[in-house]
Amino acid sequence: MTHDDEPIRLGQFLKLGGIAETGGHARALLDDGAVTVNGEPESRRGRQLRPGDVVEVDLPSGVQRATVKG
Repeated sequence: MTHDDEPIRLGQFLKLGGIAETGGHARALLDDGAVTVNGEPESRRGRQLRPGDVVEVDLPSGVQRATVKG
């Protein structure tokens, strides 16, 4: 989901990946502790993601997992 191997911010990734509906929804997921990056809890919306990073979000419908593509 990145262009030319540029890093993408976690908040953008959640929106573009269809996991969060809006920036506010992405922030709420992060504030609730529902997001991990490479198995580590993450609360920073501006966290820079790189190709190969694995993002997991614990949603009411179940855990959604997405890998950042290069």
